[in-house]
Amino acid sequence: MMKLKFSQASCRVEMDYFLKGSVLKGTVESGCTETRVLLRVETDEDNQEQVDKLIRNAKRGCFAETMIRASVPLKSQVEVNGVSREIAGITG
Repeated sequence: MMKLKFSQASCRVEMDYFLKGSVLKGTVESGCTETRVLLRVETDEDNQEQVDKLIRNAKRGCFAETMIRASVPLKSQVEVNGVSREIAGITG
């Protein structure tokens, strides 16, 4: 465990996304073209290398950032009224 003191930290996440097609026609499609993360920290620590190392570890250990950076398989299940359903192109 790294023991560095931060007096303040914040994280802002922005995404550029799109939604196109028609719900009524069954052609709706969405996606994300870019994600941006701004991490702000306030610290009195003198050792900038240790601060950078802590930030690097935090970013590498973030499940959300890793999932965005590297595509992962998605397995979907659907239940309607407690009964499992197979829907072409969605489940499986």
